[in-house]
Amino acid sequence: MAEGYVGARTPRREDARLLTGKGRYVGNVRLPGTVHAHVVRSPIAHGRLLRCDVKAVRAADGVLDVITRADAPDLRLPCVNVLPGQPFTSYPVLDDAIRYAGQPLAVVVARTPEAARDAADLFDLELEELPAVVGVERALQDGAPLLYPEVGGNVLTDFTMGDHDCAEAVEGAEHVVEMTFRMGRLSPYPLEPRGVVASYTDDELTVHISSQAPHHVREHLADAFGLAHDRVRVVSRDTGGGFGAKEHLYPDEALVCLAAMRAHGHPVSWTESPSDRLFATLPAREAVHRARLALDGDGRFVAMDVDVLGDLGGHVSNVGASTFAVTATLLPGPYRFDRFAVRVRGVVTTTTPAGSYRGFGQPEATLTRERLIDEAARRLGLDRVELRLRNMVRPEELPYTTRVFQTYDSGDYPSALRTLCDLVRPVGEPDGRRRGVGYSCHVETTGMGPSMDLKAMGMEAGGYETAVLRMEQDASVVVSSGVVSIGQGIETTLAQLAAEHVGVPIERVRVVLGDTAATPYSSVGSVASRSLALGGAALTRAAARLRDKVLAIAAHRLEADPADLELGDDAVRVKGDPRASVALRELATSAWRGWDLPDGLTPGLEERVSYDPSAYTFAYGAHAAAVAVDPETGAVEIEGYWVVNDSGVLVNPAVVEGQLLGGVVQGIGMALTEEIVYTDDGQPITDYLPPTTREVPDIQVVMTETPSAVTPGGMKGVGESGTIGPPAAIANAVADALPEIAERITSVPLTPAVVWSLLEVSALPAWERGA
Repeated sequence: MAEGYVGARTPRREDARLLTGKGRYVGNVRLPGTVHAHVVRSPIAHGRLLRCDVKAVRAADGVLDVITRADAPDLRLPCVNVLPGQPFTSYPVLDDAIRYAGQPLAVVVARTPEAARDAADLFDLELEELPAVVGVERALQDGAPLLYPEVGGNVLTDFTMGDHDCAEAVEGAEHVVEMTFRMGRLSPYPLEPRGVVASYTDDELTVHISSQAPHHVREHLADAFGLAHDRVRVVSRDTGGGFGAKEHLYPDEALVCLAAMRAHGHPVSWTESPSDRLFATLPAREAVHRARLALDGDGRFVAMDVDVLGDLGGHVSNVGASTFAVTATLLPGPYRFDRFAVRVRGVVTTTTPAGSYRGFGQPEATLTRERLIDEAARRLGLDRVELRLRNMVRPEELPYTTRVFQTYDSGDYPSALRTLCDLVRPVGEPDGRRRGVGYSCHVETTGMGPSMDLKAMGMEAGGYETAVLRMEQDASVVVSSGVVSIGQGIETTLAQLAAEHVGVPIERVRVVLGDTAATPYSSVGSVASRSLALGGAALTRAAARLRDKVLAIAAHRLEADPADLELGDDAVRVKGDPRASVALRELATSAWRGWDLPDGLTPGLEERVSYDPSAYTFAYGAHAAAVAVDPETGAVEIEGYWVVNDSGVLVNPAVVEGQLLGGVVQGIGMALTEEIVYTDDGQPITDYLPPTTREVPDIQVVMTETPSAVTPGGMKGVGESGTIGPPAAIANAVADALPEIAERITSVPLTPAVVWSLLEVSALPAWERGA
């Protein structure tokens, strides 16, 4: 029987090839006659390219082509997310104005990667260097260097959301907690680097690329080069991690495709080098939040207002300031506020442009809100868990619309926190270190859509997903979807949904993803915790239609009512009468041949369904961390970590658990170890420290299920859930362990140097601390 696939811990079908070296990554693409590209990048952070002499480069052994701005002066890429007041809706692929170290200046193509790399050293560049500006607060100062003098300042978007009288509510409240938080700049750091193999033959451009959104890439390549969309094919089979960094087309990737169009039939290959990762792959997270939380005498949340300063880097990227807008919409979290307001400013600096990273602005919102709540509890002498429960949205209040117009669909937020508290146990033994436990709660936006909402937000994309489901003549089933596999187990979960809702063994289901020539259009692909919530919802509806058609054909053959039939064991039979049956393969063959069909039924067994959600879905979770802090060194060790998470119906609990565990590890990196730091002249310091097994404790996960009323099948997203809670939970745990500096735990990452410095300053005399 085919029942019971939804909810089963079905082994991931992707793993067989990934664990045996058969992964279909870009680095494994081998095409005859391939040549190799190397991207030449700016060594300075701010200035102008005055001259680019390439004579020596063209004369070097093995060099086939050189591309400079003169070869592509008008090549531009679009900003899909455009926020209020944003002066630019696209950006140049190559530009004489330099705004960050690592900005592409040229491309050299040669017969081998080594020849291309060696030739890059022969470029004769004349650069005019200008003062750099690093950090949003410096960029706002009077007299700061201007990246776009024609704009008149370094703020490219400035808008508000929420209640206009929020400030009055804060100022009139009995208690106000005011703090400023700073989040470090992070690299998404996927294990597989970005890569492209592009070929151009017969006026058709075929691009193999490591991408989360191949249709998105196809659209932008076609528009950039003036090609008909049907003349561009993008293939992204396996992607070794994306985490948001691969959700769009980069300038260097577009240049490799241009090189292929000039290469006289030679495919062109390029892979981002490890040394370029911090220069070239878009980072995220860096922001400053100036926040106030107001409470009445009973500890009820009266108001919160936040000023979000987001670092855009050298230019607005594909996503622009939308990460900071998401921060604004999720700042209220699972709590009630009488008044809420937020101001968002996107500020350019001479650093790598900022993009997407798992969580997309939500870990930053959670850190600010949950630290404010803990600090309020500490100052008012209240229990921090009880303070949260007192102000949480209750299940009977759902659906609930926040002061910034987010309508939470379903869940039980207090129950998640209570369950979490029951899990937390003491971990470490007395050893001279200071110990504490921290909590954080969040609501996560998932299932990005609906399409008209995206339009209203200024996003140049649609939010729907399409599934094509076909039963072949032999009764095997093929699923085709526009979402892609980026390590999240989507091949397996889509196969589970098809097997469950059609009624066939999962072994007879094949899933086709990642090829724009073979899959339905997906405007934004596998981002924003939407692959299963939207792609799976479309498939659920398609499967119901396909099953109904199969049963209708069988009912006609068996002279029975479709309601009296059941499908299983490769046959359709009359319930209670196993002798009255017809083989599924026989039905499928008849359908494709157009034989013996009921009146009005068309031949074939194929259903195509587009699902445009009526609203977003909202997952939620509660996290707790137990830490030990060495006051002599400032080192923080996480000794225990607990998660309670609700992502609606769990199609595959093992996949969901894996997503949560991986997300928590990345959140630990944000909290403790990871940050891209720049020198004053805009050069990134290349030390970057993702967490290792030494920094990651055992993580206990409890998963609950509150079906979404929005999504067919009841699923919500989970891809980002694990990442959202850890920075806040860990920062609160450090503050709990070190109450003497609790009000100064306002920045992440909490490296040993940061914690030690805070402890040292707190030990100084009062007059010296003030200095």
